[in-house]
Amino acid sequence: MIPHLPLAFGAMNYVEIIRDASFIELAVLLLLMTVSVASWALIAMKFTQLSRARSQSLTFLDTFWKASRLEAIYQSAQKLEGSPLSKVFCAGYEELSKLAQSGKEGGGAEDAMSAKLGGIENVERALNRAATAQITELENRVSFLGTVGAASPFVGLFGTVIGILSAFNQIAEQGNATLATVAAPVGNALFATAAGLFAAIPAVVAYNSFVSRIKVFDTEMSNFSADFLNIIKRHFFR
Repeated sequence: MIPHLPLAFGAMNYVEIIRDASFIELAVLLLLMTVSVASWALIAMKFTQLSRARSQSLTFLDTFWKASRLEAIYQSAQKLEGSPLSKVFCAGYEELSKLAQSGKEGGGAEDAMSAKLGGIENVERALNRAATAQITELENRVSFLGTVGAASPFVGLFGTVIGILSAFNQIAEQGNATLATVAAPVGNALFATAAGLFAAIPAVVAYNSFVSRIKVFDTEMSNFSADFLNIIKRHFFR
């Protein structure tokens, strides 16, 4: 048997739908088309960004645990600009370098003790700031997908209601309410609901996927920060 749904879509006369649509219906369809195109562009951009972040983060972690010198890790991390973990490490390493430099310049026992007491807190704050900045960057514009997914069905439904009201007004003017008269205008009006779902479904799926992946990065940065702090505590703040 031939499926009815593809047949129904294939039988639609989209030119006639646009021609018979009211100004509000056209505005709704144009809005949904615009946000759908914007959503797909954003999905492609965020997918590329998160995939690059994942790949470079794995490369960074491999370098971090194999290297024996922080300076060598720092030089490698600077080349991995798409990795949130490398950015967090660079922030911590730069703060650690500042503390080491100030310790050399201070020279006094009191200054050295003060650096040891406050140095680890400074490094921890630098790591937390960097992690927060990276999460903010990863989450940038993702909320747009959530908004599209939540609002598009209602926008499409609004266009459908306007279309049905317009169709009934035409039927009332013609004085003919047979099924043949009602089917075409009501079917055209329902096209707005389909357009709303077409815009919403990919946006919702992508939004949930991106939020889940960003949470994984957040957890990984927290774990890495804890590991990095333990390392520098053992080697620099004994």
